[in-house]
Amino acid sequence: MSFIKIIIHGVWSTKNRIPFLKSSEFRNELWDHIRENSKKKNIYIDTINGYDEHCHCLISLKSDQCIKDVLQLIKGESSRWINLRGGFTNSFASKFEWQDEYLAISVSESNLAIVREYIKNQERHHQKMSFEEEYKAFVEKLGFNQIRGG
Repeated sequence: MSFIKIIIHGVWSTKNRIPFLKSSEFRNELWDHIRENSKKKNIYIDTINGYDEHCHCLISLKSDQCIKDVLQLIKGESSRWINLRGGFTNSFASKFEWQDEYLAISVSESNLAIVREYIKNQERHHQKMSFEEEYKAFVEKLGFNQIRGG
């Protein structure tokens, strides 16, 4: 029997970083929906949260799953759900979309609790730092500006 534990911290934003997710009530409904739908697709989400224009998701990959496909399933289905549900108004866009790009990094077992807390505290975190600043800091800290992957 093979034993595999691959934990990924995925981060993605709304298309053009439009703040569609301003309502904490709506965000919580969305995170619950993503969790439930992911279970049906055999995707294990450990932790999910975000803020006005982005999502952080801690995902445990199985041996037959790849990051690109899992994130495409999560983002695609949740976009569809949001658009069918309706109820949002935004003068910048007629429909909800996630941006195509994403950031995905592996998380070691020793850092799992730290990343969980970081994801859970997104609202408080973004009182001090914008998503754009956060994303640039991730890219810089992880050396993505020196290499191109994906």
